[in-house]
Amino acid sequence: MSAHAQPPHKRPYDSVLDVIGWTPLIRLTRVVDGAVTPVYGKAEFMNPGGSVKDRIGIAMIEAAERAGTLKPGGVIVEGTAGNTGIGLAIAACVKGYRCIFTMPDKFSQEKIRLMRAFGAEVITTPSAVPPDHPDNYLNVARRLVDETPNAVMADQFYNDANPEAHYETTGPEIWDQTGGRITHFVGAAGTGGTVTGVARYLKQQNPNVKVITADPRGSIYADYWRTGKIGDYAPYKVEGAGNDKIPTTLDFDVVDEFHSVDDRDSFRMARRLTREEGLFVGSTSGLILHVAVQLARELDDPNALIVGLLCDTGERYLSKLYNDEWMRENQLLVDQSPTIESLLSKKQRDLPGLIAVAPDTSIRQALQLIEDNNVSQLPVLHERECVGSVSESGLMARLLREPDMIDAPVDQVMESPLPVVEDGADFDRITHELTGGHPAVVVRTHGEPAAIITRFDVVHYLIGLDG
Repeated sequence: MSAHAQPPHKRPYDSVLDVIGWTPLIRLTRVVDGAVTPVYGKAEFMNPGGSVKDRIGIAMIEAAERAGTLKPGGVIVEGTAGNTGIGLAIAACVKGYRCIFTMPDKFSQEKIRLMRAFGAEVITTPSAVPPDHPDNYLNVARRLVDETPNAVMADQFYNDANPEAHYETTGPEIWDQTGGRITHFVGAAGTGGTVTGVARYLKQQNPNVKVITADPRGSIYADYWRTGKIGDYAPYKVEGAGNDKIPTTLDFDVVDEFHSVDDRDSFRMARRLTREEGLFVGSTSGLILHVAVQLARELDDPNALIVGLLCDTGERYLSKLYNDEWMRENQLLVDQSPTIESLLSKKQRDLPGLIAVAPDTSIRQALQLIEDNNVSQLPVLHERECVGSVSESGLMARLLREPDMIDAPVDQVMESPLPVVEDGADFDRITHELTGGHPAVVVRTHGEPAAIITRFDVVHYLIGLDG
């Protein structure tokens, strides 16, 4: 435990249902790539069932109990992408109900196995069928309700208990955890319950809070919000977000913006959240945080505060998102063609700008720059031109022979200039120069020397290309 951590659970609970909610809010520091606008993730994967859907599982069951439609010994039926089924199954375990779930076959095997582990019966249906097809997973679920004695449909897409759960819990938690300073909430809409409930609460507290919904490209939601017309649906790989129909649980009027996001960007950000922030999340979290980070850069405002939802755990996607073979088969890994721009973007997260010296800089000062910035060589610049270079090893060797040279200007000891390449040049130009005997190259942007790239930088970049 961190020395600064406080024990969050000082008293025991009566059941696992009592630990649903009050998930942590965690500031993101690396995937924001230097943006000054603070971005926080609401860690819904820390619910007992590993997702935000734990909140609506218990809420929908208790609403059915109050309405008298779900009686002791009853059966809960639902069409689900997996997480709602898990949330329902956990609550059903505690309350003594049987569950039957239908699920499109595009979703991960981990979700199916989890639901079955909690005692649910799972029926998979074809993914590539329209909403009105008899084999659509929701239509199969409705038939099961008609055919099964004492069965009720949880009906997450049309159940008011869904957004109400987030109005009563998720929204107030975010408001409290940010001290009312939240300016932007970024979520995604599957049923739309989370976005709707959170938005209604936050806007009630402060009408100026902006609500942005990230939508997988291929979903009909974004176009419907923009045009009011139902457009064409196209399949996509992100699970649990977007839709091919319009549910009643999504209130489009509380959403300020919809942003469409490609699968590749969603999956890349999810993997970055895991590898760079230590937050093991699924593809919908990547979808949301891709938009949140873009928004942070656009706002460029340290006084704004963005909260993005981290919807579920990455354990649901070990066979997909975190399986490099599956990612390659589906063309979802980051482009394998390296570019100078992408290398610089990665390097400058840790070391922004160009570190160089002038010809009259002393050797002592040059060595101090090298040590302070943990670099191995420096270009020598005069009137925006590279006129020479110095390296740590070269300067040290010279001082071992002639210690009195410590305060001499570097133009007395500098080596040949480093090659200069334009930032739009082919990546092969850099590798050609570095394999031709040069230890580094200077990259020029808009006529100005802007960065230095070493052999180490290139090798380190190539090793990490898969994101």
